[in-house]
Amino acid sequence: MNLTISCLQINIAFGDPEKNFKQVSQEIEKTVITSKPDIIVLPELWTTGYDLTRLDEIADENGAVSMKFLSELAKKYSVNLVGGSIAKKVKENVTNTMFTFNREGHLIHEYSKAHLFQLMDEHLYLKGGNKTGLFTLENIPSAGMICYDIRFPEWLRAHTTKGAQVLYVVAEWPLARLYHWRSLLIARAIENQCYVVACNRAGADLKNAFAGHSMIIDPWGEIIAEGSEEPETITAEIDLNKVIEVRKQIPIFNDRRKELYD
Repeated sequence: MNLTISCLQINIAFGDPEKNFKQVSQEIEKTVITSKPDIIVLPELWTTGYDLTRLDEIADENGAVSMKFLSELAKKYSVNLVGGSIAKKVKENVTNTMFTFNREGHLIHEYSKAHLFQLMDEHLYLKGGNKTGLFTLENIPSAGMICYDIRFPEWLRAHTTKGAQVLYVVAEWPLARLYHWRSLLIARAIENQCYVVACNRAGADLKNAFAGHSMIIDPWGEIIAEGSEEPETITAEIDLNKVIEVRKQIPIFNDRRKELYD
């Protein structure tokens, strides 16, 4: 089975949800017309950027506005949306939450970032999630991860041992650690023998320049599409049969010794 996937590597307007909703709507329309993807992926915190100190004011209450927006676009264009992540306000807490919608506009999964990045003060303003990122999209076992999550290989492996063949990573990864971004994503693809689809943002905010370099990586660790540091959309076709072939050729999942790992 082949799927065409596009990653929208946008420059997020700091603390301006209205401007970001407009931009994403325009980019999705343009991408559907030019690339005709099966799946579109957005970056992390695309509604607000890292305007953490104002989340009480600008976070989306229960994610309602973002979910309605993504659902309507998915249905309008008959495209699956891995909706990056947004700041979701629930009572006194805010989570960094990914919503995934199918072509009919139905919410098929919600995942909140499990690992909070203290270096960017996430732990001061956000509450970590405690549920799995597993979902099925286009009948393919998949999983969603958010940025810092990729530094925890045991978390990603917990999903691939349960069948995930595609790992969707959404991020606001800084340019200063571009080498880590590329190296970690390639390693995650190789060690899990799966596709890694990683959508990072471009541009800068008040404190950080971001790396861009969104990537789509095959189960051998070969990069089949990669962005620059500038805003752009990358698109590639993936062949899910390759996951099965690679896992048969080097059967690491059969050779694991779980009794030694605790």
